[in-house]
Amino acid sequence: MYRLDDLLHLMARLRDPRHGCPWDLQQSYASIVPHTIEEAYEVADAIERRDFAHLPGELGDLLFQVVYYSQLAQEEGRFDFATVVDGITCKLIRRHPHVFPDGDLYGAPDRPKPAEEAIRQRWEDIKAEERAEKAAAPEQLSLLDDVPLALPALSRSVKLQKRAARVGFDWPEALVVVDKLREELDELLEAMSGSDPQAIVDELGDLLFAATNLARHLAVDPEVALRGANHRFEWRFRFIEQALRADGRSPEGCSLDELEALWAKAKRAERGEPDCV
Repeated sequence: MYRLDDLLHLMARLRDPRHGCPWDLQQSYASIVPHTIEEAYEVADAIERRDFAHLPGELGDLLFQVVYYSQLAQEEGRFDFATVVDGITCKLIRRHPHVFPDGDLYGAPDRPKPAEEAIRQRWEDIKAEERAEKAAAPEQLSLLDDVPLALPALSRSVKLQKRAARVGFDWPEALVVVDKLREELDELLEAMSGSDPQAIVDELGDLLFAATNLARHLAVDPEVALRGANHRFEWRFRFIEQALRADGRSPEGCSLDELEALWAKAKRAERGEPDCV
């Protein structure tokens, strides 16, 4: 069975200037990023579908992205894969003093486990210390630092909201957020009546941000919820297509009322309910 060292050797061979793969030799950090994002989503998809037979392959694809970046950096004399491993190991030892009280990876745990809330608070304190250490200008340090810009917008809005909530900048309960959602919808309708394209974009963004806030208060991951909605929409629309195809028809030849009726039928089929006669 191949091991990690074999994968690192393979990566070096692919990037060999004389005998490597032409495609791999053309790649850069930036060109690989879309593949990294795609592979991460494929891991999430396999887990969500509980497709554990294919999960090792998807995890391997994701690991290969880390190996790829490390190879590029090694060629430039910046860092190598060992540096990446060392960095994450040091970080996790530091962030888990309740597991590694003496900072020794292999030291025997000989202290009682603290309360879960104390562990969470210490985790946040350590992360705040790390942000302060990274800050180029400490006087401009923000609680929102290091929330990655490249995150999907829904996920990033959740992270921003969680950071602000730590200092009390948050709605007290979900029902209050529902009121805010209605308020944002009214503002969007007002922008639509004024035919101001930028105002419509801004107000729609505020509406989505408020919806994300509601999801957070309901302890729902908005990315998971939206993926579920996407899946349901796809299943129902395919149901409509197949039903029409069985009658020798197509969606283009149907009225909206006919499509809506088939949509309702698809929803009943999805729930396992008998069709209305």
